[in-house]
Amino acid sequence: MLAYNELRKGTFILLNDEPWIVEEFEFLRMQKRKPVAKVRIKSLVTGKTQERTFHQSDSVEEVALTKTPVRFLYESRGEFWFDEAGNPKNRFSLSKEEIADAAQFLKQNLEVIALIFNDKIINIEPPVKVDYKVASAPPAIRGNTAQGGNKTVTLENGLEIQVPLFVNEGDVIRVNTQLKTYVERVGK
Repeated sequence: MLAYNELRKGTFILLNDEPWIVEEFEFLRMQKRKPVAKVRIKSLVTGKTQERTFHQSDSVEEVALTKTPVRFLYESRGEFWFDEAGNPKNRFSLSKEEIADAAQFLKQNLEVIALIFNDKIINIEPPVKVDYKVASAPPAIRGNTAQGGNKTVTLENGLEIQVPLFVNEGDVIRVNTQLKTYVERVGK
């Protein structure tokens, strides 16, 4: 069991027999009141987020999730297909609702981490940084730096992201999947 002040970002907890991950944690000391922990949690089963406040008397159960590497194969009719790393015969699928935000970062043959709860794969975690090829990019117009020198490009998997003006179609860029931001250009 975890006390309210032991919750941290990235901690897996069990609420209503469902695994959740703590996405944000803020410890508040209110004047003339007892301190509280304000957290934003995300369901690993449904992908929904909610904010909760935990008080001194509250405690939550920490969940031990098993993690295993898997490879993304393809998407068909809202089902995302994966296979176990090193065992291509062992395939499974997850729906778009099950993997929620992670779906936008998937590309063929990308190795991700499968989260297993009660012997069932419930979600996936993409790597923190992934390289993508820029599928389409508007041309950089000289003197168009009033907005900070950024433009929106479309990546090979359909994801749209803000990048600096020097990034062109055909470039390979690195993207931070947790922040959904451009990191660097890594090649052509």
